[in-house]
Amino acid sequence: MSNTSTSPFDIEAIRSQFPVLEREVNGRKLVYMDNGATTHKPKAMTNAITSYYETINSNVHRGVHHLSQRATDAFELTREKLRAHINAEHSYEVIFTKGTTDSINTVAWSFGELVKPGDEIIISTLEHHSNIVPWQMLCERKGATLKVIPMDDHGVLDMEAFKALLNEKTVLVAFNHISNALGTINPVKEMTALAHEVDAAVVIDGAQSMPHLNVDVRDLDVDFYAISAHKMYGPTGIGALYGKEEWLNKLPPYQGGGEMIDTVTFEKTTYAGLPHKFEAGTPHIEGVIAWAASIDWLNELGMENISAYEQELLEYGTEALLSVEGLKIHGTAPNKSALFSFNIDGLHHYDIGTLLDQLGIAVRTGHHCTQPLMNRMEVPGTIRASMGLYNTKEEIDTLVAGLNRVIPMLK
Repeated sequence: MSNTSTSPFDIEAIRSQFPVLEREVNGRKLVYMDNGATTHKPKAMTNAITSYYETINSNVHRGVHHLSQRATDAFELTREKLRAHINAEHSYEVIFTKGTTDSINTVAWSFGELVKPGDEIIISTLEHHSNIVPWQMLCERKGATLKVIPMDDHGVLDMEAFKALLNEKTVLVAFNHISNALGTINPVKEMTALAHEVDAAVVIDGAQSMPHLNVDVRDLDVDFYAISAHKMYGPTGIGALYGKEEWLNKLPPYQGGGEMIDTVTFEKTTYAGLPHKFEAGTPHIEGVIAWAASIDWLNELGMENISAYEQELLEYGTEALLSVEGLKIHGTAPNKSALFSFNIDGLHHYDIGTLLDQLGIAVRTGHHCTQPLMNRMEVPGTIRASMGLYNTKEEIDTLVAGLNRVIPMLK
């Protein structure tokens, strides 16, 4: 098993842009494999935050003075860069939110105003709680019915069952692009086309796909696509909702306040046009502006190059981990991202994660906010090692060596 990389870019040069990767944990160099939770940030992004506060700090869209104009220009430039990054048709189809969870809740509330008793919403077994609970709340509020696409033992959704669930009562289908717990990459384009055959709207949780795939919302033909910046080497607390213009115009605003209005009287308020109709209040200005640096950084590396390198990590890591005695990988879909969700026979995932931390190896343990999925697999949780583009085959070797060291301690 060779750990030679054919990466089109210099991994060590990339790693040098992340000072945190040089720190030590318990006297050992950090091996960070919790990118599914959040990625670390390149200097280009953190420098952008400092530059904003030191040079153009001001509120946006509301001032005629120089700093406000500069901040507004930078803010809107990010919207345009994100539009181009996902190939949306119009920049006003990109709504800034707090993140993927906020984006999904925005749709669940606004779209929910159109839902009637007896309507049906479909989600999948693979969903994160943030793509389950908002739809449950909507169904309870409106008297709709929630249905779930089952999966097989490999973590692949049952497409025949999905087709059988679709009918004239289906108004919305919501599922993730990539499973945060198993790494399964779902056939978004195919599923969207099937949903559209019954005139259902499609909402995609794109939190896990944006750092790893080249996402083209027009090619996928999705109606809504939810995004978090912090998963794609950007700031926390900021994200976006892509929505087709026709849907965004049809839906009522999620929140009321400043910025989202056209005219206000005590008798009646009229709303601003897109995108401002969905952006009430002072936004996370520094986060939006700094996000542009992360988008530029990803595009300089090339999403296709990132995907190819991470596929190397997936193949290498799968073979390496399966050499560990008693290890079972959960999630063996033929199309998956570089994420390893596994357990060791007879041992608790939390105990292993705790001991790995003593060796400086950061993995995630638990149910990964996917309790129904864990119930389907009949496990309380897993150990998850999720790769980012700065991870290396040598780090995978360190993980395997760490497992072989800690497992005997627990038996």
